[in-house]
Formats: sequence, C-alpha cells, structure tokens
Amino acid sequence: MTARFSRRDALVQTAAVAAANAMPGLCFPGLAAPFRALSRGSGIDAVLQKSVAAAAVPGVVAMAATAQSVIYQGAFGMRGMGAAPKLSVDTVFRIASMVKLLTSVAAMQLVEGGKLELDAPAERIDPTLASPWVLAGFDQKGAPQLRLAQKPITLRNLLSHTSGFSYQLWDPNLVRYLKLSRKDPALPQMPLTFDPGTKWAYGGSLDRVGRLVEIVSGETLDRYFHDHILAPLGMKDTGFTVTEVQRARQASLYLRKADGALVPQPIEKRTIPKVFSGGGGIYSTAPDYLTLLQALLSGGSLAGKSILRPETVALMSANQIGNIEAGIMKTTNPALSNDVDFFPGVRLRWGLGHMINLDPVREGRKAGSLTWAGLYNTYYWIDPASDIAGVIMMQILPFADARALNVYRQFEHGIYRALGPA
Repeated sequence: MTARFSRRDALVQTAAVAAANAMPGLCFPGLAAPFRALSRGSGIDAVLQKSVAAAAVPGVVAMAATAQSVIYQGAFGMRGMGAAPKLSVDTVFRIASMVKLLTSVAAMQLVEGGKLELDAPAERIDPTLASPWVLAGFDQKGAPQLRLAQKPITLRNLLSHTSGFSYQLWDPNLVRYLKLSRKDPALPQMPLTFDPGTKWAYGGSLDRVGRLVEIVSGETLDRYFHDHILAPLGMKDTGFTVTEVQRARQASLYLRKADGALVPQPIEKRTIPKVFSGGGGIYSTAPDYLTLLQALLSGGSLAGKSILRPETVALMSANQIGNIEAGIMKTTNPALSNDVDFFPGVRLRWGLGHMINLDPVREGRKAGSLTWAGLYNTYYWIDPASDIAGVIMMQILPFADARALNVYRQFEHGIYRALGPA
C-alpha cells in the first residue's frame, strides 16, 4: 500500500461518515467497498442534475472509485419519455465499443497462458488474416489501387489499432472503396488502409482479436467473458444479451437534432446473437463496468479475484505505438459521430486496450491516464497516478456529443476538486 492510496482511503472514509445516510444499504456485487463519500458537498450532484434539467442530456449515471472503494455514484434523469421511471445507478446501457477493453483483457489473459503471442503473425491462429491487401489509393479513373501488406498483422497491432483496419465512420477512403467493392465482388471485402505498425486508425481490429480469443480458447466470446472476467468479478449485468428483468432497467436512446433537441427512440428489439463481436454490441451498468476498472486500477485483482497479473496490466497501460499520433478522428457520417478530439492540444497514444494521454489534462486526470468510450456516449477513465477510475453513461447519438462531453468533463473535474491534490 502506497502513501498516496492510504491518504485517498482516509479521505474516503472520513467523507463517508457524513454521507452514509444518503442511500443506506445500497451495494453492488463485485465492488470492494461501496462508500458514497462524495455524494454530498462536492457539487457533482448539482452539476449533473442541472445538465438534465436544462435538457443538455436526457439522463446520466456516473460513478468513481479508488482501487479500494467507491467514492461517488449518482443517477439523474429518466429512462425514457412519459411515464418511464427515473434512472437508477444500476440502469442498463448499451456501451458499444467499451467492450473492447473486455476483449483486450481476454486476449492478455491468453498471452499470460501462452496461448497467444503479442508479436507472432496473427494468421498462425486465424488464416483469414493472412496476406492482407492494403488500399494504397485510387487511380485517375477512380479505381482502387491494392497491394499486399509488407508485414504480417500481429496481436500487438490489433490491440493498439495499428493493424491497418479502419472504420468507415472515420475513414473517407474506406467509404469510397466499400461503395466500389459492393459493385465488384472480386475486390477484397475489407482491405487495410496502411501497412501494419506504420500508422494508427481506430477500426475493427478488436473484432479480429475477439475471433482469436474464440479460436485459441475453444469458447464463444460471450462464454469466455463470463467464465474468465465477468463471473470472477461479479459483473452480473454485463453481456451481449439482456434478460427481461434487465430490459426493465434499460435506458432509452436519444437522437440529437440539429437544433439541439433530443428525440427518444424505442428500446431495440431483444435478440439472441449467434456471433459475438470483440468490438461492440454489449450491455452493462456503471457499477459493473466500474468493477472492471477497479480491478485494473489495483493491478488486475479485486476482492481476492485476479483477472490479470500486475505486470500485464502495466504493459497494457504503456504506450505501444511510439511517436505515432492517436485519438483524433474526422467523421464521415455526422448523424452517427461528430469529429473526435477529446483533449485538444494533449499528446495521445495507445496501449493494449486504451487511449493514453501523455500530458496531464487541466483540472482532471494526470499524465499516463487511460480511457475510451462507446458510440452512444458512454465513457471511462483510469488514472493510476491519482488512484482514480471513473465511468459515466448516457444514451445519445451522435457520438462525441458536445453537451454530453461537457457533462463528462464537469463530472471529472468535480471528482478531482473534491479529492484535492494527490
């Protein structure tokens, strides 16, 4: 136990005495010690409530913790329009790409077990990754120019988004190519947009990692998650499907119109998937996801359950892409995503599962913090230097919604202000 952690825990326990009557008896499986230390006097409640009252966001659930204990939780707004009940802390959200962290943990568990290697050609496990084509551009007539990749794709490339796989949502060349490939079945379905290891692009790399996990483990991805991550940590509300009981706690999605108004959408039809994506399509709650973050913040273990070794967690948290810039994306479809630049002026890199800010963020996280997000405006961060992890969940499209991001920043700033200097 470091002196920094001891100080944080002292602050938490002192404040918890004053806040203990706020929500007595409330606790969540998997969380080590559910204090509500900052629920009063920090101003966070007022900020979040004001954002909902002003219709900046329809609803929000936010939580924060140290490695040892939960220090804040709050839920504001309604699950839907009309007579829908209020949001509760255990509201179920679609968290989309936040599944990528689970997939990364799963892959690194298999690296620890010797079943996967970070720098071996991934085609040895999944032959569909062999001899990938690279989209080098288009000729004067608009025909795509393809060549074979100069390097094989590795697991390290996939986990750090340096594989060459892009999403068309943020890649105009890929949008152009896919329009052509739909008319010409002879063209490769999904070429790389650069040689592995030479650039960074956010894309479908983690879908391929999910498939590697399934091949070497002999389990479907949902079963692997359950057996090796979710069940050990007590994350009972996280999965690719929702029960009817969970659907009763699910938040509605809202679309942001051009005038700023929010339009509620019906809850999607419940389906039972047969194929599971390592890159999206999962549900969770703030308490569940915070449990995963606490486990990583504490070096891979929580409440006596270990999902990774400390040295593996440290490797995942380290810059894996050198001086390659990461994290800034220009949208090709404003209805689904705004342009993405969460930290203007801050140097961003990527580890094995997270984005890393090399510089501190004003009024918030320290340098070396880890983060990512989901399409419907759900976000997390882990700040090892401050011993803080946080998660905030909303259900809004498009992604990187300016008002949702403002709520996220105010929540983060409130946590750091309440805790004071590290």
